Amino acid sequence: MKRILIIEDDISILKGLKDVLIFKSYDVLTATDGESGYETAVEKSPDLIILDIMLPKMDGFTLCKKLRDEGDMTPVLMLTARGEEPDKVQGLDFGADDYVTKPFSLPELLARVRALLRRRPGEEAGKAPPDSIKFGNIFLDFKKYEALKGGLPLSLSPKEFGVLRYLATRAGDVVTRDELLDEVWGYEKYPTTRTVDNHIAQLRSKIEENPSDPQNLITVHGVGYKLVLDDEKK
Repeated sequence: MKRILIIEDDISILKGLKDVLIFKSYDVLTATDGESGYETAVEKSPDLIILDIMLPKMDGFTLCKKLRDEGDMTPVLMLTARGEEPDKVQGLDFGADDYVTKPFSLPELLARVRALLRRRPGEEAGKAPPDSIKFGNIFLDFKKYEALKGGLPLSLSPKEFGVLRYLATRAGDVVTRDELLDEVWGYEKYPTTRTVDNHIAQLRSKIEENPSDPQNLITVHGVGYKLVLDDEKK
């Protein structure tokens, strides 16, 4: 179970976030000022810190910089009502990994939480996708957004390209539906996991020789999907 520390002095926001994160099966720690938040971060080693900027005793900028100066690379998601560009830049310069401005939508915040928890401490967002891939009789050029099947043009929507592009980046690994939603659909107008299933079904009808028995776009039941390239097949 991933442990998340929320450092927020607005009790209503703190309680609301705590309840939602517990409901999502996270272990949640809380603090209402910068000094106790810093001490909790050092003592409890959370996997992620959700950090308000305007805090009593020690502001979020100072707290984040202090952790980074001490070599603590726990992912930090800054949460604040101060939305001006200089504040965002300052937060990122002090070592924050991401930034959400109040008021925020819970689906957006949860998506950012999942994305940060997928990273190892100090790691940038995932590795770069390949420029192109080939499997079976399918060729995909991600730089030109061109697809061929048996040498003939294959029509794919931008979202279908996005799904295949991310799966190609993680080729051979299982990718959850939530990961695909975060990486392909992003945080705005957040859809449901059913959207992913529908796009996968549509993709199979286009790229698989037998969509009911896919060889490359594989379902891992109860988890998600993976793209298996020809050289990975047994």
